[in-house]
Amino acid sequence: MYRVKRLYILAGVLALTCAAAVWALHQEERQEQIASSGETVLEIDPDTVRSLSWEYDGETLSFHRDGPWIYDSDEAFPVSGDSMQELLETFRSFRAAFVITQPEDLSQYGLDNPVCTIEMTTEDQTYVIQLGDYSTMDQQRYVSTGDGKVYLAVADPLDTFAAELSDFIEHDETPNWNQVTRLTVSGSVEESLFYQKDNSSSYSATDVYFTQRGGEILPLDTDRVESYLDALKYLGLTDYVTYHATDQELSAYGLDNPELTITAEYTCENETGEAASGTFVLHISRDPQEREAAKTAEKPEDDLSEITAYARVGDSQIVYQISGEEYETLMAASYNDLRHTQVFWADFDGVSQLDIALDGVDYTITSKGDGEDRLWFYGDEELDITNLQRALEGVTAVEFTDEAAKSRQEIELTVHLDSEAFPQVQMQFYRYDGASCLAVVDGEPVSLVARSAVVDLMEAVRAIVLNETEVT
Repeated sequence: MYRVKRLYILAGVLALTCAAAVWALHQEERQEQIASSGETVLEIDPDTVRSLSWEYDGETLSFHRDGPWIYDSDEAFPVSGDSMQELLETFRSFRAAFVITQPEDLSQYGLDNPVCTIEMTTEDQTYVIQLGDYSTMDQQRYVSTGDGKVYLAVADPLDTFAAELSDFIEHDETPNWNQVTRLTVSGSVEESLFYQKDNSSSYSATDVYFTQRGGEILPLDTDRVESYLDALKYLGLTDYVTYHATDQELSAYGLDNPELTITAEYTCENETGEAASGTFVLHISRDPQEREAAKTAEKPEDDLSEITAYARVGDSQIVYQISGEEYETLMAASYNDLRHTQVFWADFDGVSQLDIALDGVDYTITSKGDGEDRLWFYGDEELDITNLQRALEGVTAVEFTDEAAKSRQEIELTVHLDSEAFPQVQMQFYRYDGASCLAVVDGEPVSLVARSAVVDLMEAVRAIVLNETEVT
């Protein structure tokens, strides 16, 4: 009896030992099943994909290829081929960091109820790819490709597939021009400007943009023009309100008769790096009801965020909403918006002499040398005229006007230049009111300027002629 009992005990111990061994072997096998991979587990050539659809966050997007990509729900939707290509590139060479070869419970990986299901069809095969939970420990997502395994993806496909329909529109683009050669605006503003290098129509070498008035070529401020062109070039055309505008919609957005049409003729480089040219047309309008209300408003809009405005590129069927700031910037395209605000804007290194009439007395400030090495003199006394230069350059337009002078002259300056085309510029400043003076350049009224700036100019002159400045 004792012997039999002993045999039972030995048998039990043996069974437990075998069970332990089996368990250990199973654990070893399971660890091998969750092994490091790094392999490419799926390869789909994007060029072979004929259709693509995915379901994410309760929304399904479906596309098929018939030459270009087409949105299944609306063939009028302009699909961006580049955006579709970006999606497909995800699976050109899909790599796994880890592989679970025999998953026992898909719910452990969130694959019983995937966050996203992707379906791709080629001519030969249909692929169904499911995206599960995101492992915060591994910083990777569980993915099923339909082969019975579970992968931890090297790159998360949801980074590209967590997208909305608006992310796939083929937006109109502004050209990446090298140089705008001519800019024409029409509508509420009528203006035309052109690019001309090495000109003889301005006393400043930095002036390269010009307009024409009554047969006269007039220089524009290069910085102001280029700022305007940059606003046009980098206009954010992304916030579309319709991608297939009807005549009725164009009327509702004020684009059946645009408030302003901007036409830019430009040069650029084509895809092969060769010189090319083109024309870009943009129509902009404020909301028609807002526009009418603005006409009777007592003062301009202070809060630009309250402005609702729209834009359309050429004959495109896409209409975009643009910001109030973008609208205001693009509407500022008149001569006065783009001309120099400084009464005198030449490089001071090109000034050779100043003749000044102040307080009934004439003064002459001369120079020796040229450029940055130029030395200045009043009589025989060498001067530092930095303050005078700053004061003259600081006289800027508050408001442009062609109103004739009616009050007494405050100061007159004749600036002599090292220029055959423009040997001198004459400026006169007349009292206008307590806050302003009238600037007259070469006999023509130009602008109202701050009286305080003119006072600063007069004081700078007095400091020199009264010997109150430092001698260099």
